[in-house]
Amino acid sequence: MPKPLDIDDFLQGSGPILDVRSPGEYERGHIPGAVSFPLFTDDERAQVGTCYKQVGREAAVELGFDIAGPKCGEFVRAAKSLAPDYQLRVHCWRGGMRSGGIGWILELAGFTVHLLDGGYKAYRRWVRETLATPKPIVILGGMTGSGKTLILQELAALGESVLDLEGLANHRGSSFGALLLPPQPSTEHYENLLADQWASFPSDSQGLAPKDQRPIWLEAESRRVGTCRIPDELFAQMDAAPAVEVVRSVDERLDLLVEIYGEASTEELVAATERIRKRLGGDRTQTAIHHIQSGNLREACAIILDYYDRAYRHDLERRPRDIPQIDISGLSPAASAHYLHLLEKISHVDALVDAPVEVSENLRP
Repeated sequence: MPKPLDIDDFLQGSGPILDVRSPGEYERGHIPGAVSFPLFTDDERAQVGTCYKQVGREAAVELGFDIAGPKCGEFVRAAKSLAPDYQLRVHCWRGGMRSGGIGWILELAGFTVHLLDGGYKAYRRWVRETLATPKPIVILGGMTGSGKTLILQELAALGESVLDLEGLANHRGSSFGALLLPPQPSTEHYENLLADQWASFPSDSQGLAPKDQRPIWLEAESRRVGTCRIPDELFAQMDAAPAVEVVRSVDERLDLLVEIYGEASTEELVAATERIRKRLGGDRTQTAIHHIQSGNLREACAIILDYYDRAYRHDLERRPRDIPQIDISGLSPAASAHYLHLLEKISHVDALVDAPVEVSENLRP
């Protein structure tokens, strides 16, 4: 029979991960990188579940065999294409009959199969525990259009640890944030993606000396990034972390916003503007929409930016401490990232909030 592994050994094991839950379960959330390999379709799973409730376990098991039996050859052929070295990891929801059944079939076909003890349910417990693990972080703040996401990408290129909250959510964090991006993941899968990356960063528990504990850079966000919710365990760490704010001129910020959203359709831009009508105000909303329909996106962005700037300042006021500002006007995202990278290396995490204003003029490229 296939050998069960605990979650840590399972994640570090070899071979593709086959998620044998139904397509609908997989879509709601799955282990990053796992392949959907359903034993039952959504309808078939519902049939087996109904049979279990109305008739009993024995009848449900027989129905399951009736449904899955004719698919055995298909399962083996699909597994061969996914794992030519015949090494596989398999899981279902609780580590029960679905993963056990597929594992048994594939072992008969010559595969070495490892099952996840406790199934996807155990993985979800691991997600919560992982996101609660404290790690040194620095929050990068800045008004809309400051280029924070681009700077984070450049910091990652310099070797810094970066958790891209917006990139993983497929959303830029505003009413306009979903434009020109793929659909967002579910909040459940967003948590999985975050935990997958969070686990890859060093933690205090690994015995690193303070001087060796490199911070993880995250963009300042509210609890929601579009429809995705940042997990409470991670948001609490963000709320308590040191932060720095990058500052650009309004003209530069407008240039960047026009560059980002200039490819969006008029209909999409108008709909996004309508979503903030209540907060923007009726007159300003209509004026912004008029500019959009007239092809003057820059003027529309200037009106909308005023609202987001006021909202940003309001959020800053709730923080119990001042946040130092770093003027990056005139700098490219790469130069800005290099600037922050040098600041962090000199001042380190605990002192970062005090150092930038004092050393910035000496480090400015």
